[in-house]
Amino acid sequence: MKLKKVKLSAVLLLVSSIILLAGCSNKESAEAAAGKEGLKKLVIAEPLHYTGYLPLYVAQREGYFAEEGLEVEMLQATGGTHVTSVVSGDAWGVIGGPESNALANTGNSDPIISVSNVVNRANVYLMAKKGTAPAGSSDEELKAFLQDKKINAGRHGGTPNLLTQYLLLELGLDPQKDVRLLEPADGSTVVAMVQQGAADIANGAEPQISDGMDKGVWDEPFYKFHDMGDYAYSVLSVKKSTLEKDPETVQKAVNAVVKALKAIQEDKTMAMKVLKAEFPTLSDTAAQAALDRAYEDQLWSPDGIISEEALDKDMNVMIKTGIYKGEYTYDGLVDMQFVKKSAEK
Repeated sequence: MKLKKVKLSAVLLLVSSIILLAGCSNKESAEAAAGKEGLKKLVIAEPLHYTGYLPLYVAQREGYFAEEGLEVEMLQATGGTHVTSVVSGDAWGVIGGPESNALANTGNSDPIISVSNVVNRANVYLMAKKGTAPAGSSDEELKAFLQDKKINAGRHGGTPNLLTQYLLLELGLDPQKDVRLLEPADGSTVVAMVQQGAADIANGAEPQISDGMDKGVWDEPFYKFHDMGDYAYSVLSVKKSTLEKDPETVQKAVNAVVKALKAIQEDKTMAMKVLKAEFPTLSDTAAQAALDRAYEDQLWSPDGIISEEALDKDMNVMIKTGIYKGEYTYDGLVDMQFVKKSAEK
C-alpha cells in the first residue's frame, strides 16, 4: 500500500510538471506571437533573389527591421512586375533600379521615389561559354568577339539588358542587327541557356556567376560593368504618397537598411551566415566566391546615399539605348531626407 502511494505521488508530480511546462511553453509562444503581431508588416518586391540584395536579407535575419518595429517580407516578382506590384499596392516598397521607377512614373500621378541606396555598382557581368572567352579586353577585341553572338541579355527593359545594349552601342555594334539578343523574362534561366547551347554569352550576377562556374558552364566573367564606378543599380523605393502619409514607417525602414549596410561592411562572418541561409543550395566554395566578389567590387553602398552622379549614369544608359525618351530630375526620382536623418542618429 505504501509503495502504491509513492508511485501515485510520482505520477502526480510528473503530470504537474508536464502541465507547468506546457503552461510556460504556451505562455512563451503567446508572448512571441503577441510580439510578432505588434510589428508592422511590410512587403518589399524584388525582381529576383540575388546575393546583391544581401543587406536587405541581413536587415531581416539580424533583426534590424524588427528593432524598428517592422516585419518585412520579400516578394519575388519577376518579369518587371516588382515595380508594378508597388504601383498596384501589392507591395509597400521595391528593390530595383531607379530607371525602372522612371519608366513606371510616366503618366503616374503617384510616382515611385527612391529613398535609400543598396547596390551602388552596376552589378552585371558578361560570361562566355567555357573556353570561348575573348583573349583580350580592348574595344576592338570585344567588338570582334561579340559580333554575331547569341547573347542572353535578360528581360527587355531591365537594367542588365540595357547595360548589354549600351556596351554594344559603345563598341559600334547594332544590338538589333549585329548580335542576336535573347530576352527571357525569367532571369533564373541564365545558366541553363548557356549550358544547353541556346546562348553563347550571358549577363548575370551572383549567385548565377558562381553557379555557372561550379557547373563548368563558364569561367570568370570576361566583362564587368562595375568598372563604371558609382551607379544607382538597386535602391529601395516607395510611392510618393507613402512618403507623405507615413514618413515614420519609411524612416524606420531606411534606418534598418542603413544599419545593415554598415554591418555588412564590418562583419563578414555574419554576412556569410546570412548568405548561406538565403542561398542554401550554393556550395561553400560558390558562396565564398560570391561574397569575395561583392567586397572586391565594392558592390554595396556604405551609407545609403544615392548621388546625382550615380543616378545620372543609370539614366544615361536608358537614354542612350532609346528605351527612355523623356526628361528626369534628381529630385523627381530621389529623396535622401530619410538617409540623412538616419545618419544623425
